[in-house]
Amino acid sequence: MKIEQIYTGCLAEAAYYVESEGEALIIDPLRETKPYMDRAAKDKAVIKYILETHFHADFVSGHLDLAAKTGAAIVFGPTAAPGYPAYIAKDGEELKLGKLTIRVLHTPGHTMESSSYLLLDEQGKPTALFTGDTLFIGDVGRPDLVQKLKKEITPEFLAGQLFDSLRTKIMPLPDDIIVYPGHGAGSACGKNMSKETTDTLGNQKKTNYALQADMPREEFIKEVTGGLVAPPQYFPHNVLMNVSGGLNSIDQIIRKGTTALDPTQFQLVWETEEALVIDTRSKNDFPKAFLPGAIFIGLDDNFAPWVGTLVTDLKQPILLLTDAGKEEEAVIRLARVGYDNTLGYLKGGITAWKQAGFPIDSIDEIDAAAFARMYEKYPSLQVLDVRRASEYASQHIEGTLNFPLDFINSNMGMLDKNQTYYVHCAGGYRSVITASILKARGYHKLVNIQGGFAALSRTSLPTTAYQAPTTML
Repeated sequence: MKIEQIYTGCLAEAAYYVESEGEALIIDPLRETKPYMDRAAKDKAVIKYILETHFHADFVSGHLDLAAKTGAAIVFGPTAAPGYPAYIAKDGEELKLGKLTIRVLHTPGHTMESSSYLLLDEQGKPTALFTGDTLFIGDVGRPDLVQKLKKEITPEFLAGQLFDSLRTKIMPLPDDIIVYPGHGAGSACGKNMSKETTDTLGNQKKTNYALQADMPREEFIKEVTGGLVAPPQYFPHNVLMNVSGGLNSIDQIIRKGTTALDPTQFQLVWETEEALVIDTRSKNDFPKAFLPGAIFIGLDDNFAPWVGTLVTDLKQPILLLTDAGKEEEAVIRLARVGYDNTLGYLKGGITAWKQAGFPIDSIDEIDAAAFARMYEKYPSLQVLDVRRASEYASQHIEGTLNFPLDFINSNMGMLDKNQTYYVHCAGGYRSVITASILKARGYHKLVNIQGGFAALSRTSLPTTAYQAPTTML
């Protein structure tokens, strides 16, 4: 028996590979198929099942492509109604994998079709539980995502379903079972996940607030529904893609997206297709020289979630500027969250662009120490702290304004194009994204503070903390 967690850090997502006697299954695969097929090939195993714990909101599943390439059966739990062929298992039904048994446990709460998969070893002993977004390490799945699609299914109703699922299906299981969740810390599918990505069920019963046996139902519902922030705007779109199917294959998307375009071709496609240019280089390189109108979202951080948060049209034509050799990675990471319309990349990058005589732009920057000296002398400087409201409330530089990147599309009009703004985030990634978007929208008096709050907090500038209002400025 082999169990392997295939973890993707930028989405904080865990897929799983299980193998026995030459038969394998994949749980919650991402859009690309190669990692899973390569893993099975290494064991000379045949992928028999693709198990889906629910219709995901934070990524587009690769189950359709993987099934087409391997002949594996796509399996959902009870009540799922996908728009494509799949096996809908009954609650308690058992599937055979080599000498192993997989028992389907219907655990509604995160969504109505949410199911967990209990693995029984060769002797029939419960060994592992793949919980999807029902149970995380330190947390449970948020119950408010379905309401974006079905208003009659309220977060309170789903939280009640989750309470019942945990107490009737999961908590009675043996303490030594290993819990394998669908996400880790950083995912927007929960609010208090541990950095650990596996644990024993017994330890979770001791440490996870949601598994406390003496917690009343009403208190559970209040706790699980409280403190939730709005999910990224792409979540309901991804759910619909996962429910309906009919998507282009990942191979087609990669072929189109990795089309090499010289500067003249790139400029022509940019204009004729009204494309969005996303520059995926580092936050250190982008401010020095970039294509006027390009948006920075670097591959070296949470690239796909930020694209999903900021680019509201999933069908938006996209052109890429990447470091050499990173083109395919960028295309795949876009497709993971449903952005399938990448048209190509700039061959030769920024160097080729400049050599072809096309214009470039830049963003002014200042280091934290120099900014601190300036701010102490001129405290009326306008400073935008683009971290989330909760980060700002925890601690921020006195006199700064909270302008969260998450809500830039709705709050941009609150700024004055004639005003100079100094911009910072936690470490410099989000501030460069913010500056690039503002630049593209005609706000040119911008200065990025290098190193963000991490660097500013080491200066002599005074900080404060308070519970920030929900309004952005």
